[in-house]
Amino acid sequence: MTIEHHFHSPIQPPRRTLMGPGPSDIAPSVLTAMAAPTVGHLDPYFLKVMDELQEMLRTLFHTTNELTLAVSGTGSAGMEACVVNLIEPGDKMVVCTNGVFGGRMADVASRVGAEVVEITREFGEVFSVEEIAEVVKKEKPKVLGIVHAETSTGAAQSLKELADVVHDAGALLLVDCVTSLGGMPVKIDEWNIDAAYSGTQKCLSCPPGLAPVTFSSRAVAAMDARKTKVSSWYLDMSMVRSYWGGSRAYHHTAPINMNYGLHQALRLVLEEGMENRYSRHYANHCALKAGLQAMGIQFAVAEDHQLPMLNAVKIPEGIDDAAIRSQLLNWFGIEIGGGLGPMKGKTWRIGLMGETSRGSNVLMFLAALDQCLLHAGYQLSPGAGVAAANDFYRTTITD
Repeated sequence: MTIEHHFHSPIQPPRRTLMGPGPSDIAPSVLTAMAAPTVGHLDPYFLKVMDELQEMLRTLFHTTNELTLAVSGTGSAGMEACVVNLIEPGDKMVVCTNGVFGGRMADVASRVGAEVVEITREFGEVFSVEEIAEVVKKEKPKVLGIVHAETSTGAAQSLKELADVVHDAGALLLVDCVTSLGGMPVKIDEWNIDAAYSGTQKCLSCPPGLAPVTFSSRAVAAMDARKTKVSSWYLDMSMVRSYWGGSRAYHHTAPINMNYGLHQALRLVLEEGMENRYSRHYANHCALKAGLQAMGIQFAVAEDHQLPMLNAVKIPEGIDDAAIRSQLLNWFGIEIGGGLGPMKGKTWRIGLMGETSRGSNVLMFLAALDQCLLHAGYQLSPGAGVAAANDFYRTTITD
């Protein structure tokens, strides 16, 4: 039997403007950093890169937590790392589920043997401090898990008063910051969050592949008091932290060039300034919202808890979800996301994350959507969206 060999073409992906729920557009300097020469994972140069990454991640998380690092894996690996290190078989964990990623946290917890208590809200809604206080007081869990920025719904969960009620019940507070980190404030120390995880591909505008995590001293004490081994060898922080810490004990071969990319991405975040970055994300969200509303398109989430970097909007009546997204991609090279779970076919998720959060992208998207909707027979005043967004920028952006 003869096996034929086919010579494939070199990688030449199309140019896209990534305005979906992630990944976001990547700065050329980040891609350049990833193409730098690979060194060993214990090379003195790479150990210096690791130290600088930890320092920048602490600034980003607004924390002094010693155990702050980038897990070798995507955001989901960060979630799993937090859960498997804090939970032992038989531990009780309360998970707040109001979207796909709360449900995913509950699934991971059940797989490591937790007794999971889920409190739920409709997709797009958020939780009150009072309802969480009631549940943790009754259940007395070891951990309460909640999503700060629910990527599947576009809803922002307030965290400011949560830690007090969670800690009063003797529990640890675990937060999913995958979509929020780098696009809106994530104040680990001020809000007394015990553990948090994120991903590189959202507002940090680095390719997917690493998961920033941070653990408070309370969380580290809980890990040190474990009676059983962490169920995942790869994600066991008792070993991983020795590699990132002073002893530099070999654990696994870190993705060297991915870490180069994150290093440059974080440099760009800090160069811009955290407050400037938050303001930029919010301003572009407001401009997009003004444009969409002028086109008769409404948000799927209440005004007071809309995410600035992930805009979930209702698909107009009679408009084909997949057809419009396909036209945006094929005609204009713009990617947006569809709805998940009960929102499938009912919402579009428009990302304005990191590098993607630019006025030029807002205006280009509104113009492109205008053409696609007119082509589909939707009634709107041509150019109204772009005009409204431009009006927002003209009256609010002074420099």
